[in-house]
Amino acid sequence: MNITVFGGAQPKEGTAAYEEARELGKLLAERGHAVLTGGYMGTMEAVSRGASEAGGHVIGVTCIDIEEWRGSAPNQWVKEERRKKSLIERLQALIEGCDAAIALPGGAGTLAEISLMWNLMIVESLPPRPLTLIGSGWQSTFDQFFNEFDTYMPVHQRELLYFAEDVKTAVEKINK
Repeated sequence: MNITVFGGAQPKEGTAAYEEARELGKLLAERGHAVLTGGYMGTMEAVSRGASEAGGHVIGVTCIDIEEWRGSAPNQWVKEERRKKSLIERLQALIEGCDAAIALPGGAGTLAEISLMWNLMIVESLPPRPLTLIGSGWQSTFDQFFNEFDTYMPVHQRELLYFAEDVKTAVEKINK
């Protein structure tokens, strides 16, 4: 399967977050999955690196908007680059190009990716597929969201999101 991984650009090599993302890439590649990431630094680099080191196929979905804003280039572990003009086109390619998606911890960009994919599945613009959020941060964030806005989200919409405490559990969920 093609698995998109969302996550923050901040983690640096040697940090726990980077190593967790690297392990996720490795586990996915060992199970024969191709990984799609945003193609740059942080979580994207770590997942790409882990998958590449395990012999997996790494797809980086990059865009001119990000490169002009950040002055960055795709990470060295990207084997196939799918270059887009805008951030919106990039998000669309990451979401539509996967059979399942996993979100590691991240900031506003990661939240936007999760929210867009989830909403596309809710309105049936995107066929349902696993969207697994890793870590207690996502679990507590969405628990609070569901509690505060209970009447806006019926149970069948909530059930489109899966939660996993760690990368191993997330990969097990994907493989079922």
